[in-house]
Amino acid sequence: MFEGCSTGPAPIRIGDKWTARIMTCLREGPRRFSELQVPLRTVTPKVLTESLRAMERDGLVTRTAYAEIPPRVEYELTALGRSLFEPMAAACAWSREHLDELLDARNRVGDAP
Repeated sequence: MFEGCSTGPAPIRIGDKWTARIMTCLREGPRRFSELQVPLRTVTPKVLTESLRAMERDGLVTRTAYAEIPPRVEYELTALGRSLFEPMAAACAWSREHLDELLDARNRVGDAP
C-alpha cells in the first residue's frame, strides 16, 4: 500500500458512469435538471437525481432552488468540481495514448468489452 492512500472507499466519484458526463454538461455554467436530461438522454431521472445529490454531498456541485412558480432548480459546478477538469483531462490523454495496449491486454485474457 502506498503511504497516504486509504483502503476505504474512493474519495472522488469521477470513476462512476455519470459524474464526468454531468460535469462536462455543467462546464459552461448552471443548468436546470431538464437541460441536463437532453445531452444525458440515456440516464434515467432517478439516476440523474442520485448522481446530482451525491455530487452535491461531495461538494462538486451546488443546487439552487428559486422560489418561483413553477419552481426552478439549477445545478452549478463549485470551484472544487471545476478543479477536477485537469486530472480528468490527464486521464483522458493517458487513455488515448494507451488504448491499443489496454485492448490488446484484455484480448489476451479474454476480457474484451
